[in-house]
Amino acid sequence: MDALVNRITERTGLDRGTAEKAISIIVNFLNREGPPEETSKLIDQLPGAEHMIKERGEAGRAGLLGGVAGLMGGGAMGAFNDLTAAGLNMGQVQTVVKELVAFAREQAGDEVVDEVIQKIPGLSQFV
Repeated sequence: MDALVNRITERTGLDRGTAEKAISIIVNFLNREGPPEETSKLIDQLPGAEHMIKERGEAGRAGLLGGVAGLMGGGAMGAFNDLTAAGLNMGQVQTVVKELVAFAREQAGDEVVDEVIQKIPGLSQFV
C-alpha cells in the first residue's frame, strides 16, 4: 500500500496520514457496499487492504444494517462525506479515487475492478 500512499501524496499534496485515512475510507466502503465475491477478490489483491478493514473494525460485511445505511444517505455519498470530513476537497477526492482505481486495476485487473464499480450504486460518478 506504500506505493499507493506515495502516489496519492505526490498528486494531491495530502500528508501521509490523511492519504492513508482516505484509502481506508474507500477500502471499507468497497468492503461494505461491493458485491461480496468480486470485492473479496479485489481486497485480496490490494496489499494492506485487509489490515485497513480490520483496523477500522469492519472486518465483517455490513449485511442488513449496511443496506439500511445505504438507503439513509450512506453508500457512495456517505463515503464522499467521510472523505470531505477527513479534510479532502473535491479535487483531492477525485484524485484519490482515480489513483486507487488505477492501482486496483494494476493489482487485480480490469475485469474485477469493473465488476465492483458496476455493482455499487453511485460509484461510477466518482470514478
